[in-house]
Amino acid sequence: MRNRFAFQLRYFLFWLVFFVAAKAVFLVYHFPKAAALADGELLRVFGYGLRLDASAAAYLSLVPYLLLTGGSLLAGRFPLDRLLRLYSAVIGIVVTFFTVADLELYRAWGFRLDSTPLQYLDSPAEMAASAGSAPLLLLAGLLTGLLVFGWGLYARLCGRLPLLPPGFGRGRAALVGLLYLGLLAVPLRGGVQQIPVNQSDVYFSARPFANHAAVNVPWNVVNSLFLQSGGPNQYQFMPDSVAARTVRQLYAPGADTAATRLLRIKRPNVVFIILESFTAKFVAGTGGEKNVTPNLDSLARTGVLFTNLYAAGDRSQKGLVSLLSGYPNQPSTSIIKYPRKTERLPHLCQDLKRAGYASHYYYGGELAFANMKSYLVTAGYDRFTERSDFPISQQSSKWGAHDHVLFDRILGDLQTQAQPFFVTAFTLSSHEPFDVPIPRRFPGTDEAALFRNSVYYADWALGRFLHRARQQPWWENTLLVLVADHGHPLPGDDANESAGKFHIPLILAGGALRPEARGRVLDTFGSQTDVAATLLAQLQLPTAAYQWSYDLLRPARRPFAFYAFTDGFGFVTRHGGITYDNVARRVMTGDTALLRQGQAYEQASFGDFLRK
Repeated sequence: MRNRFAFQLRYFLFWLVFFVAAKAVFLVYHFPKAAALADGELLRVFGYGLRLDASAAAYLSLVPYLLLTGGSLLAGRFPLDRLLRLYSAVIGIVVTFFTVADLELYRAWGFRLDSTPLQYLDSPAEMAASAGSAPLLLLAGLLTGLLVFGWGLYARLCGRLPLLPPGFGRGRAALVGLLYLGLLAVPLRGGVQQIPVNQSDVYFSARPFANHAAVNVPWNVVNSLFLQSGGPNQYQFMPDSVAARTVRQLYAPGADTAATRLLRIKRPNVVFIILESFTAKFVAGTGGEKNVTPNLDSLARTGVLFTNLYAAGDRSQKGLVSLLSGYPNQPSTSIIKYPRKTERLPHLCQDLKRAGYASHYYYGGELAFANMKSYLVTAGYDRFTERSDFPISQQSSKWGAHDHVLFDRILGDLQTQAQPFFVTAFTLSSHEPFDVPIPRRFPGTDEAALFRNSVYYADWALGRFLHRARQQPWWENTLLVLVADHGHPLPGDDANESAGKFHIPLILAGGALRPEARGRVLDTFGSQTDVAATLLAQLQLPTAAYQWSYDLLRPARRPFAFYAFTDGFGFVTRHGGITYDNVARRVMTGDTALLRQGQAYEQASFGDFLRK
């Protein structure tokens, strides 16, 4: 017969065993990466991960322990066993769902599940579209299997709550419950050390996958939810004055401070096209595959091509802020989540509006996705066109309206658009699940092939738009800015921190370019954040508000690009690069001589984010 006072220990053990089993499922799901680990590393994934597993188990045990303590005082009048089972069932379903979702999200994003996907809860259709290429049947099977396993494990380890032993008073039972609650503090904190357990405590290997595998998903989700955006600065590597001075030196112009003039006219129209996931690996002019983006490559030959531009982050909403506000990304969050902060950012649209520009923002999907709409409304666009503005018959993409439909709408509207205009268009067809409305150009059904075909389609839609735009009266007075919102791990399955994943194209083109500027190829290193200052300088507008943006056409003493991933940064220059893991507190790859510059930039930019 089971002892009533062993139930709490068994309950804690239930969650601990479940988390160990979930870790094993994660390793099996990512078998190729797990197989590359040494036997000792596999064992240490479980050993090091046990501290976070125990901490998560303790947090999930808090409510049952409190129920047992309070219920002991109300014996006979409290459906304690039923409440424990209900709580465990609900939490078990939530934890299992997160565990299974993490399996596929890790493959796509390269980091364990945190609070990031919760930004998309108000856009369920877009969430479903993102999951379109996932093996849903396999994931559903794993979800069912883990739920059945958890139910059997609970029945085996916990079962029904035994009654109090005869003659054992309710007061004594409550005291025992309080004792267990007190003991729970040890696994909650991850031990008896002074500083509570954190994610870095389970990092043990030079291989990022081994460290990631040791992380407990529920613990990671809740921990990221409670990370505060108000400080203190968690990236404090040096005195703030030293970090600020180092960053100023990075942005100091060279001896020749005159910027190159590209435009024939002072106030051209501006068509700013943000291309979804357009990695440089598919653009021939930036060293990528040939024949995937023939129209973009052709445009580059008649425009100005920047071959060493890097995305500031790895998600669309992060790229949006970097491009339109010249603002860096944050490794552990995104400023677009905080409207109070984005209201204090500069915006290209605001500056161009003051210069007399009419403005319009186009997107074939839902603007509310990832809190983008609040940011764009603050930017002050005169008009918005989004998914709901297209007929249902034109919403053939899982995200909304395909790119050629979007471009057709823009061409139609520009017939009557007041000039000068600032039009921003964000494409979507090259986003997962990579469905396209034209025949596939490249063979294969694997994800890389699907992605390649989606980029080819987006380029086809762009070429169709350009062919018609060149025939319009506004073309000769128009500057085109074409740039990606972020890169992509495919093709090649780049590591989450790899510079290749963040390498993107930037092209300036259109009838407003001077003849002598056409065909220029610039290999200066820069970031998405630099696009804003580059554009404003060409329009002869002030750039002082864009302190994190540098005119790429103005010689710099130290050209560089900084990008943030979860939870770390990359810093790239002509002479090399470095990637740094903030959790493990170590250099992952590259030249350690660049470490202080990258750390200074991260510290100073995150400090600025906290002060917004």
